[in-house]
Amino acid sequence: MADKNTLIVGGGIMGLCSAYYLHKKGYQVTVLEKSQGGMGASFVNAGYLTPSHIVPLAAPGVITKGLSMMMDSKSPFYIKPRWDIDFFKWAWSFHKSSTKEKVEKAAPIIKDINLLSSKLYDEIKESRDLGDFHLEKKGLLMIYQTDAYGNAEKEVAAKAKEMGLEVSNLNADELKALHGDMKVIGKGALHYFCDAHSTPNVFMAKMREYLIKSGVQIKYEEEVLKFDYSDSSIRKVHTDKDTYTPDDIVLASGSWSNNLVKQLGLTLQVQAGKGYCIDVHRPTGIELPAILMEAKVAITPMEGFTRFAGTMEFSGINYDINLNRVEAIAEAVKKFYPNVEITQEEIRNAKCGLRPVSPDGLPYIGKTGHFDNLFIATGHAMMGWSMGPATGKLISEVLEGNTPSMDLKPFDPERKFL
Repeated sequence: MADKNTLIVGGGIMGLCSAYYLHKKGYQVTVLEKSQGGMGASFVNAGYLTPSHIVPLAAPGVITKGLSMMMDSKSPFYIKPRWDIDFFKWAWSFHKSSTKEKVEKAAPIIKDINLLSSKLYDEIKESRDLGDFHLEKKGLLMIYQTDAYGNAEKEVAAKAKEMGLEVSNLNADELKALHGDMKVIGKGALHYFCDAHSTPNVFMAKMREYLIKSGVQIKYEEEVLKFDYSDSSIRKVHTDKDTYTPDDIVLASGSWSNNLVKQLGLTLQVQAGKGYCIDVHRPTGIELPAILMEAKVAITPMEGFTRFAGTMEFSGINYDINLNRVEAIAEAVKKFYPNVEITQEEIRNAKCGLRPVSPDGLPYIGKTGHFDNLFIATGHAMMGWSMGPATGKLISEVLEGNTPSMDLKPFDPERKFL
């Protein structure tokens, strides 16, 4: 495929993983990223590989809960009141997707793509293409302080076990024993041994370096403005700096995807779900990744620092940081780990990223029906990091015309939300 060139729009985890697998297949690849790089959801996420997260965000009661929290500036789930037709349509599709039946149907699909991706992370590490990078398999703790959250997670754990995932139910004493001298407050936890964790900025930097050395062009601060198309094919891609005539295009532009496809007469229901993170570059004593269930806060011991991440804020496409929400993360950590101190300076240095959220909790992966040379890779919500390599591999397979490693029908970019 050396004579075919592919243009990837977006330099996050989806764009770089797509570039990685297309390069392996012999394609000439160019990646366009409108930012300077090093920012966004691909760099500030919790770094989890989570086959255990079998329940999609679009679960029964989520919208109702979000509406009830609209007046609480420190709630873990927040919807900013605003007049936005695209958001209204997305919210209605989200509501229609939030049924018990659809959640049960989505669970094995989410598990399978996460397991595929976890295997691919291992393969990338074993290949030494990127040299060595941080990837640990200590599992993931879901720590709860109330019976309501504990019982809900035990139901999820039971389903995970039925699907063949390894999980252990810990009582309060077992949870404390697992932490040694580190004080932790919780009634118990579910320990998912199938999960792993990594350091996103390390992986992204090494992937970028490998791709550039391998001949992949990565152009930062270059924004796609419009497309020229005819006869079910996109002919040209115009940016603020150049014009490209690729054979194929992979749209991996996250929360900005719908704005780009609108000019093609397409609709891609995606909303930006903002998340925040605090990085503490000093010893915290935390050695195991954990999610604090009541607060929806994720804690990850990364390479050289500990990351505290959380919130799902639907407030449009912006990088505004609401310090109330950041402080809520720090306060939640204190309730579970009373000896961990997060300073005001660390809170002020918090970063945010915009997760692209589809209405049904499943990503968009595959070719569009309207254009022969347009492929979509977005909509992964909170599991983008976990699903990155799998998405890249699936995109490379469908672009080449091969049978993909998974059935792509559930990920159809033009599926209807009925």
